[in-house]
Amino acid sequence: MLNKQVAIIDMGSNSIRLVINKIDSNGYYNELHNFKIVARLSAHIDDAGNLSKSGIQTVLDTLKRFKDVIQFHRVTQVTIIATAAMRKANNRKEIVKLVKEKIGFDIRILSEYEEAFYGYLAVINSTSIENGFTVDIGGGSTEITLFENRELKHYHSFPFGAITLHQQFFSGEQSQHESLALLNQYIKEQLNKLPWLNKNKHYPVIGIGGSARNLSLIHQRKNDYPLAGLHQYEFPGNELQELNEMLQQLSVEERLNLDGLSKDRVDIIVPAAEVITAIVNQVNANTFIMSRKGLREGVFYEELLKTMETSRFPNVVEESLYQLSNSYELNVEHVNHISLLANELYLKLHDYIPLHHSKQEAAALLNQSARLLYIGEYINNEASSENTFYLLTNMTIEGLSHKERLAIALISSYKSKNRMQNYAKTFNKIISKKELKYYEFLGSILKLAYSLDRTRRKVVTTIGDVTENDKGLSIELHIQNDAFFEDVQATKNKKHLERAINYPIEFRYVPLEVLNTNS
Repeated sequence: MLNKQVAIIDMGSNSIRLVINKIDSNGYYNELHNFKIVARLSAHIDDAGNLSKSGIQTVLDTLKRFKDVIQFHRVTQVTIIATAAMRKANNRKEIVKLVKEKIGFDIRILSEYEEAFYGYLAVINSTSIENGFTVDIGGGSTEITLFENRELKHYHSFPFGAITLHQQFFSGEQSQHESLALLNQYIKEQLNKLPWLNKNKHYPVIGIGGSARNLSLIHQRKNDYPLAGLHQYEFPGNELQELNEMLQQLSVEERLNLDGLSKDRVDIIVPAAEVITAIVNQVNANTFIMSRKGLREGVFYEELLKTMETSRFPNVVEESLYQLSNSYELNVEHVNHISLLANELYLKLHDYIPLHHSKQEAAALLNQSARLLYIGEYINNEASSENTFYLLTNMTIEGLSHKERLAIALISSYKSKNRMQNYAKTFNKIISKKELKYYEFLGSILKLAYSLDRTRRKVVTTIGDVTENDKGLSIELHIQNDAFFEDVQATKNKKHLERAINYPIEFRYVPLEVLNTNS
């Protein structure tokens, strides 16, 4: 597969968006451009069930603007998908024909199943969640799925969305209280038609789309959440209920000034929040999780993974780290060797660890942290620790929860105990002192492993026996070349690990030829 640019235009019921991605021959990809126009096509469906003339003109004007951008960037592969508003429009065939004649684009109108499927596909390829419900409330429809072991089990498309519900329940003469009561009753009736929503498995609900994004943003701002990023942000179901009730009590003017709420959603956020909250309650979910990846990304993942003859990444975190290694020009062979040495050190020092966690959890943290170790060197070698911590706390790493990403940021950027504690001050709401102590230990191991490959020649091949004597711990290091520079760096940095485990450390260098002779 040659390097190519892929454009996807998502004609949603509320907004129309253009995203251009680049895919290279090694499977690396990145988003180049992202443009959005609020079109509210669902509001342009007239009494006869047709998309009105003004709605059609909005479509033509928007697609013409997008075409200009696409042609300028010389994108040859363009996919245009349309959802509920176009699916419901009685004159959809005429619109498709008109767009082809005027703009030269082919519109693919998704079925209810396809719209639900692509949302599910986006979630399982951008998170590590094994079981859950996805809910994507658009302007004219609401898609919900149930997946278990990452396999799609059930799906349904409700014929209502945030815009259509607002038109149906909040455009009449009745009071806000009466409108909410009628809306709540209607949503419950609709949800009760799906028996698979009532199995009490407490799976999380994963929200997709603009309304879910706004709810998550409001929650973050309301709680002064310190970590950047919305993808995989999660909060308890009872707090979603409180947020929903707060929105219902605010006037339009008050919602206009609500931090985190987009101006174009001030009216439709109320029915959208009620739908999402009702689903969380219906399935007895303990947690609501935000996914920034949705329909468009699902279509993109399908295109990307076709060459692999699959629809899912085997391991989402591994795929994310693979992409980051390219973006930041990481030396993969070097970081893999550091990971090997760090894991061997951890296993050999396991009995001396002040705080025990599972070996599997530690191995995952060390491997992932090693893969991103001092990623900030890409920006500036002199401030690699600071840059590493900043980058990792301000980027999305798909497949990692926010807490896991913070842990890796602290371990990967480790320079000293004081520096780590200084970094962690801002995040005391989401990290405990006990956890910080454990991350200090893992960070000091990683820093020592990094020192043991100072010249990046794999001079230290493996970690040998660790023995205890009257001076402390003696760590045997197997070497295949002169380890002068490794010894200088390791001797300098061993103090961090000594403090973490409260044992003095000395090194014993054993050449491989000696080991081979003795064996």
